[in-house]
Parts: sequence; structure tokens; C-alpha cells
Amino acid sequence: MNRSRISVVAMVLVGTLALGAGAGAVAYSVAQPSSTKTVVRQVPVENSHPTADSNDLTVGQIYKNTYRGVVEITVTSPQLTPTGNQEATAQGSGFVIDSDGHIVTNEHVVDKAQSVSVRFWNGSTYKASVVGADPSTDLAVIKVDAPSSVLHPLSLGDSNRLQVGDGVVAIGSPFGLEETVTSGIVSALHRQMQAPNKFTINDSIQTDAAINHGNSGGPLLNSSGEVVGVNSQIAGDTGANVGIGFAIPSSTVKSIADTLISSGQVEHAYLGVSVQEVPASVAGQLNAVGGVEITKVVSGTPAEKANLIGATGQKTVEGQQYATGGDVITAIDGHKVTTSEGVQQAIDAHQPGDSVSITYWRAGDTKTVSVTLATRPAQVQQ
Repeated sequence: MNRSRISVVAMVLVGTLALGAGAGAVAYSVAQPSSTKTVVRQVPVENSHPTADSNDLTVGQIYKNTYRGVVEITVTSPQLTPTGNQEATAQGSGFVIDSDGHIVTNEHVVDKAQSVSVRFWNGSTYKASVVGADPSTDLAVIKVDAPSSVLHPLSLGDSNRLQVGDGVVAIGSPFGLEETVTSGIVSALHRQMQAPNKFTINDSIQTDAAINHGNSGGPLLNSSGEVVGVNSQIAGDTGANVGIGFAIPSSTVKSIADTLISSGQVEHAYLGVSVQEVPASVAGQLNAVGGVEITKVVSGTPAEKANLIGATGQKTVEGQQYATGGDVITAIDGHKVTTSEGVQQAIDAHQPGDSVSITYWRAGDTKTVSVTLATRPAQVQQ
């Protein structure tokens, strides 16, 4: 079935929080589930890729080949409590990506870090510095000064070649239990999940491989032992694994990590709209055309400067609520768009300062406007 489906589920970032006790003990606990609701969408697969030709390895072989490249990350950060400022300790996972000591993890693992330490496969621990972090993709790169004998870089695979049902393996430190391996399959592809700053991460991988608090930033590996994702979130109301985990795809990891290593930061292009898909099958009932309707234009953004208009009302069609009255985007740079993911991908393909042409439908007329894109803000603007 090629129709988009939308569901709203509770999503939890999977960083294990370990609060320091007065006697020097460390208590591993499951962080309380976030009250934030994340829209997880199944996006129609327009361009599928055949799975790579390879001899599948066993879970044991994958673990043996890769565990030395997976690390446990401990972060200390300030925490405001009723009794004043205290030091909180959080843990996550990561993996080595080069012989220079660069390590990939989640942004939410190192957010607000005062100090970062990395524990390797042989038990050795080294201080690390944060090279750069990108909350829009929930990715970060840290660096350690460690000997080459300790560093075992993992290879990035091609997440675009994954298919539903492919076997995958997760390695990390759930609840501080380092070098824990779990296995499962790719449960779904092209999910959209919410980054810590509320922007959308496209093409996320859903898996039933067990992921728990502390797995954040660890690798999701394919049957050849290549990293195809970075484990980031789980679904559920309890904060414990229920067989629905999500990983950031390696196609995103590679470009973001390379940019963070070279410049320390990532800038994303920004249009400044919220959108909703208008299927052609219901467009006539909404007095519109099929495309992506603008539900809101954020003040002071390129979209507002281009005089694009957001929705003015709502209507229920076939049991689903749609916005009405907004401009319907039908093409960007001359290429047809029919999904919200397509709009974001078209904008993400550009840099801040680039000009793009937006073709849209308004009240029976088709118009095209040139828009100069801005830099995405640190947080979603309301």
C-alpha cells in the first residue's frame, strides 16, 4: 500500500541518566518518558534500492568485527535542583569513525556537557572534546587523543540500500552495560522523527533490535558489519524498549559528520513554513489542488518576505482534518513535490543564501516566486 499514514506516538531519547549519589555510587535509571509527542510518518517509497550483494555475517561475527570501534561516553553537566546547582552525569554510546580519534554520537548525549570521557573496548578511558554538534539531526562529533592501537574505526554503509526485513545489529551501553549487542530487523524505512530542537529528521530507520537508555549514539549495523544508522529514540510510554526503535540513517550521518569535523558546525537552509500534504483524491473537496499546503508562515522568515500565505481554516474530509485557505506548493525549482518530506528535502539540498523558485497554487491561479533561503534557527519557531 503506497498511501501515507500518520500516527502520533510518545518518543523518548535514549540517553541513560545516572545521577551521582553522595557516597560516590552511580545509580542507573530510566529517564522518565518525554511528554513531547512526535509525528512518525510512513513516507511512500518512490525510489527503492536493491539490497547490497554480500555474504551475511552472523551476529557473533558482526560483534567480533566491530565491538572495538564502539565506545561508552560519560558526560557531566550542570543540573538545577531545589537545593541549588549540582553536577549530573549522563551516559550514552558512540563509535569511532577515523584514525584521528573522531567519534560519532547523538547531540542529546553531549548537550550542555562540561566534561566528556570515553571508555574503549579494552577498558582505557580518555578525555574527549566536542568538535561540533547539530541539534537538527541529533548528531555530534567528539574527539579523543588516543593511540592508534585503541582506535578501530567502523565503516559507514549505505542506508539507502536497506530494505524492510534486512537483519541489523545494535551495539552500545544500555544502562551502562558496555558492549551489549542486540539484533533484529529493519521494521520500516523512511520514517520521520523529531530532533531535540523540534525539527524533522527524514528517512529514519525503524528497527525491533532492542534499544534502551544508554544506546543513544551507538551504531546500527547491517549484515556486513557496516554502520547504517545511529540509534537515537524509542517509542513507548514507559521509557523501556518495546521493540520500536529509531536510528538516524548513515546517509545523513556521513554528510553531517564530515561538515562538523571540517567546520565545527552545520548550517541548514530555512524557508519558514509548516505544511500539510493535500492528496489529489481530496483536493477538490478542499477547493484546492494536490500538493503540499502551507498551514503556517513563520513571521520574519523568507516565506513571509515572499508573501506566501498560510491556512485560514480547517475542514474534515474522509475522517481526516485538513487545513484550508493556504497556498499549495506544487513544485520547487521546477520539480514537482507532493509530500512534506519532498519539500524539506528540496530545501535541505540548498545552502542558506541560495535562491529557490517556489511554484504554488492560490485561489485558482498558479504562481511562481523566487525566495532567498535563510539559516535555520536553533529551535522551531512558533
